[in-house]
Amino acid sequence: GPFYKYGPIILKAVIESKINYVDVCDDFDATELILKMDKDAKKAGISALIGMGSSPGIANVLVRFCADSMLNQVEAVDIYHAHGGEKAEGPAVVKHRIHSMEAPIPMFLNGKFTTVNMFQESGKALEEVCEFQDVGTYSVYAYPHPETITLPKYLKGVKRVTNLGLVLPPDYAELIKWMVRLGVTNEKPIEVQGQKVIPLEFAVAYILSQRPRLNKEAGLNQAMGCLKIVVKGSKGGAKNTYIFSMSSRGQGMGEGTGVPAALGAMLMALGKIKDKGVFPPEACVNPLDVLELAKTKVKLGGGKGLPIVIEHIDKTGKSQKLNLFG
Repeated sequence: GPFYKYGPIILKAVIESKINYVDVCDDFDATELILKMDKDAKKAGISALIGMGSSPGIANVLVRFCADSMLNQVEAVDIYHAHGGEKAEGPAVVKHRIHSMEAPIPMFLNGKFTTVNMFQESGKALEEVCEFQDVGTYSVYAYPHPETITLPKYLKGVKRVTNLGLVLPPDYAELIKWMVRLGVTNEKPIEVQGQKVIPLEFAVAYILSQRPRLNKEAGLNQAMGCLKIVVKGSKGGAKNTYIFSMSSRGQGMGEGTGVPAALGAMLMALGKIKDKGVFPPEACVNPLDVLELAKTKVKLGGGKGLPIVIEHIDKTGKSQKLNLFG
């Protein structure tokens, strides 16, 4: 990464080489450009599975599972994610976050595609406090992950798809926000004491230099993260809500993103993804294939498979934990 710079370039080379492809692209604008390469991929006879990380990735797979197996009609999908505490972060990750804060953020609201701005009322209206399993309760803000532009195309009748997230600790997220607010994220060089300096490169270097201190002050001494998906809809005319949570302590963004990508690559190698073209996970991956493969190949936190917890809330408001993947 960042995918907004290199995603389409890489896929172009892949298509020219006529090889199958899996990535973890989490930039919405890169996703839009990559999806436009579908005809070229079909012509080359290749399968390109994009956004097969956590969010996007497992989030899409679980929504697809819920739509296929648990509800007759999906009405709303709200995706939440929080992570932090990894031993190190690279510049590309910080640049992705800055890009995410500066760009118009796509959301699917009231049955229509729209965009919001993180620092304006449109974005602030979506902010909420979210409780994350094993991680804590935090305020989350609008994130331009591509689920909001792909899921509505494959969920007939859905009225709302949102993506909200946070990097931990919150003070680290605020530091990045302030760099964006101050406008020191331009890529045009400026002169500082006779030296050419690119503001974006300075901003990224400064942010990363402060990360150890902010983690220490927050008591964040290990990687942790949680993906939470709330799917609302109906079955047999009755309203139902399903909440999927996948959390970990000791594993962070690397495992959360890399493990699903590895599963996607395995499915591709096993011939489970046969369609030719460019597809998000919900369009070409059988959720049961992912979950079954995870049982045999994934070991996180001493258990086998993906650590998914499901809560069902029925029309009366009664809550029940489900064990579907144990």
